[in-house]
Amino acid sequence: MIQLVWRPLALADRDAIMDYIAKDNPLAALMLDDDFETKAEQARQHPKRYKVGRVPGTREIVVQPNYVMVYRIAGNELAVLRVLHARQQWPTNS
Repeated sequence: MIQLVWRPLALADRDAIMDYIAKDNPLAALMLDDDFETKAEQARQHPKRYKVGRVPGTREIVVQPNYVMVYRIAGNELAVLRVLHARQQWPTNS
């Protein structure tokens, strides 16, 4: 069975998104966070369901129109690497 792991950078992304949205709409922030959890679990159950990512070895999930989760499958682990706003530069040019 594949284990789901949230990397620290993905957790920081997620926290920042939740904080930003919660300022105006706490309920929307909670609902989006539930969507992140649901999509990550769906990816864990069917790791190759989502599109190949822009970075080699990754895959990407569109979570609502404005957010993308980037993950990598390695052995029995699905690691969520980033949670990004669709307008963010990914991958970075640096």
